[in-house]
Amino acid sequence: MNDVIERIRKFRNDRDWSKFHTPENLAKAINIEAGELLEHFLWDNNYNKEEVCDELADVLVYCLHMADALDVNIEEIINNKMNKNEKKYPVEKAKGNSKKYTEL
Repeated sequence: MNDVIERIRKFRNDRDWSKFHTPENLAKAINIEAGELLEHFLWDNNYNKEEVCDELADVLVYCLHMADALDVNIEEIINNKMNKNEKKYPVEKAKGNSKKYTEL
């Protein structure tokens, strides 16, 4: 994974795009790319997997750029969030249930 992250950073840095990668701009880009991902599922569940994977990759790349812009450790913030999720959604209450934690 570190090689992929370094490749993404190199791509950005070689083009001098860091100056455009403010948290605000990156949040917008993530949302726009997520919308493009969602568009593949509009009206039905017939989707082109390669195109969906391309859009998913765009979302993930911008998320990695956001982590860089905020100077946060991806593994750390994911583990912190998972700790919170495990408390909100204990297995004995949440297993097989799609309710929000406030409804469990």
